[in-house]
Amino acid sequence: MAEQQSGSQPGTLTSAMAAIERNVEIAVQDLARMVAVDTSFPPGEGYGPFADLMAELLAPLGFDFDRVTVPRDLWYVEGGPASGERTNLVATRDSGKPVCGLYYHVDTVPVAPGWSRNPLSLTIEGDNLYGLGAADMKGTIAATLLALRAAKENGVALAYDPMLLLCTDEEGGLYPGIRYLAEQDMLKGHILNFNGSAAPRIWAGCFGIFNLQVTITGHAVHAGEGNRTGTGVNAIEGALPVLNALATLKPEVASRTSKLAPPPHATGPLRPSLTIAAVNGGTAGGQVPAEIKILVSRRYAPEENYDEARAEIETAIRDCITGTELGLAVDLVGHLIPTGDPDGPHWPRWQKALSEGFGYQPEDFHKWGAASCSDFGYVQKAGFGPEVLLGGLGRPASCIHSPEEHTTRQDIIALAKSILAYLAADFAADSIPETRHS
Repeated sequence: MAEQQSGSQPGTLTSAMAAIERNVEIAVQDLARMVAVDTSFPPGEGYGPFADLMAELLAPLGFDFDRVTVPRDLWYVEGGPASGERTNLVATRDSGKPVCGLYYHVDTVPVAPGWSRNPLSLTIEGDNLYGLGAADMKGTIAATLLALRAAKENGVALAYDPMLLLCTDEEGGLYPGIRYLAEQDMLKGHILNFNGSAAPRIWAGCFGIFNLQVTITGHAVHAGEGNRTGTGVNAIEGALPVLNALATLKPEVASRTSKLAPPPHATGPLRPSLTIAAVNGGTAGGQVPAEIKILVSRRYAPEENYDEARAEIETAIRDCITGTELGLAVDLVGHLIPTGDPDGPHWPRWQKALSEGFGYQPEDFHKWGAASCSDFGYVQKAGFGPEVLLGGLGRPASCIHSPEEHTTRQDIIALAKSILAYLAADFAADSIPETRHS
């Protein structure tokens, strides 16, 4: 039951919680509109239309908007996977209260083979809501809208002015939008990051990741000329030693361990990883292929050094190319640095709010990190924090980054209640740090 303290009229928070359950289908409709806007990265060309949609949905709630575009020279790599403007939408309401930032990355991964449903059209099957980004993380935006509408319609006084940060290029981009906002000193207050799970988790931080685009070039000729000296140079065949070297390096990388606490469901310590994430090359059977692009993704533990991890990969690649007729270019096309322990004074209140929404008990919560990555390492590096709160809709069964990604009505309701409770002045008022320390 929501706690009632001074602030709103008695019963308004309870009424707002009931309104969240009653109006969940509006949130489902919002989510359907969001899923229909393709914001997949790469390439990331749907950010402008998505910002238009969000401004339309948020305007009735009294928000003002700033569209912040990340300069092209910060994120663009010639021949790289990213294209289109990097439009971030910052939505604010300034009533003079302390600010709570609510962060969402608006990009999704690309559609993977294996979907049996249309990934860009929300499919409703019972309580399940299927669509690309439904859980990661457009459903969290729908939950926030549901919470804010309930607060407005029921006259709930808020302890914080919400500042919505709808940001670009979290899914492995070279220069995520939240990094740019942090470095431009545009962030205020403290931040709730919704790129997390629905589990009772106390965030301990996470790994970093970098993506290298390896371009190997040969020389195209008519395939009937074969590969005789002085004619064609087959880039794909020339890349085979590189692929083998990366495959050999993969288990060596995975043999290392991190001291970061693993999730309760893990079977062992967290480990770094190396993945050959994409391979593209060749044009036709009648032509010796002149180019192949290999995307190498490396997740690295906080204890590892980025420069050393990158050099290890590049050395293995160059050793395979040296002495051949092949050309080689290695470009960094994506990088998220590790996020340190984000603990801080607002966590106890967020834990109470999660318990209110999801029904957790204090003993349910455990502190753990992840080999998944976040763009909030850059936020910490820019001097904002280190405190960052974490929540979201992810569950092991949600198929995040996979075919049939989905969330549920019940999880959207639970997260909306958690958000409303956290923002409300009448919920656990004695645990609001700004009030306690004033």
